[in-house]
Amino acid sequence: MRRDPERAVYPWEGQLCSIHDLLEVFTRPEFNRMGVPRVSDMHLRIGSVVRLRLDGDLVPLKDAAPLTEEMFHGLIYPLLNDAQIEQITKSPPDDIDTAYDIAEAGMSFRINVFADRNGPACVIRVLPRAIPTPAEIGFPDESVWRQIVEATSGLVLVTGVTGSGKSTTIASLLQFINRHRPVRIITLEDPIEYVLPDEMALISQRQMGLHVKSFADGLRSALREDPDIIFVGEMRDLETAGLALTAAETGHLVFSTLHTRDARGALSRIVDLFPPERAKELCTMLSLSLSWVIGQKLVNRSDGEGRVVAMEVLRNNASIANLIRTGAWHQIPALMETQRREGMMTMDRHLTELVHADVVSRSEAARHANDPDFIRRL
Repeated sequence: MRRDPERAVYPWEGQLCSIHDLLEVFTRPEFNRMGVPRVSDMHLRIGSVVRLRLDGDLVPLKDAAPLTEEMFHGLIYPLLNDAQIEQITKSPPDDIDTAYDIAEAGMSFRINVFADRNGPACVIRVLPRAIPTPAEIGFPDESVWRQIVEATSGLVLVTGVTGSGKSTTIASLLQFINRHRPVRIITLEDPIEYVLPDEMALISQRQMGLHVKSFADGLRSALREDPDIIFVGEMRDLETAGLALTAAETGHLVFSTLHTRDARGALSRIVDLFPPERAKELCTMLSLSLSWVIGQKLVNRSDGEGRVVAMEVLRNNASIANLIRTGAWHQIPALMETQRREGMMTMDRHLTELVHADVVSRSEAARHANDPDFIRRL
């Protein structure tokens, strides 16, 4: 089969479309708000109509046909190289995680191909090339991001479910540092989502599988290369978490992400990566190395124009450090609520502020709240 990304194979809106035609949906005016895509992902599966993740909901393309196997191959194979096609056609197939650029359109995508009971399937995520500033991200307090970008050491965690904007938040902070501080930044990503050209900073971006074998290998290498700041795409295992904590404790500013629902869950997740007999040691280590935890969700705007970030902010001070040392995770939210003057913010408190500012409806805020009654009371 000819692998041409301009080859029209999929019937949509009364005509045949190529994969490039489909990917242009991310740039349509009705699917963007102030230059920010409202569509985050495109889902392709044999036997189903192509679907879009629009404002967090999965919606089918209008006037489109279910994908046949031939259509799927004609759309997806042009995005892959020969080795990757061999990987997904063998039995059992391997998952493929790769990137794809349309240079002339200024568009980048993350491509994940996998198999299910219907055969191969694919999820395509758009990677915006324009990085928003920290002020545009939606921090509840400007002083929070300013303190983070001025820090010289410590661990900064950004946590949230898949698709909550964690990578965008970290890219925004790193880009601000890049423009204002003469430092050495090393990123370890899977894959590279935002390209950060050198400005004041000297930046090395490395992708898993291309430049390093694993996050742990990349961290070990990075620590020998005079870094000031390290971004570890995700703390997936004990070894990566241990190296990241050591780096933060020994004078480096370390950013990383975790797939947890809140700050409390992020901290307990790190400790749970280690054997139970090391829990006390890890709690002490975490209490010394942690600086900030930013938890975030994307919630629908009340005007129907896309989504907005709702954040919780945990700052490690003496009181929080004491709770971390003792593993008293359940007490953290209450302490965050009482220490708002320290720059802390619970998720429910920020959701309430968004309701009072008429940005988010009360029902939408309650849907995302840890305690819906808290939203209803205020």
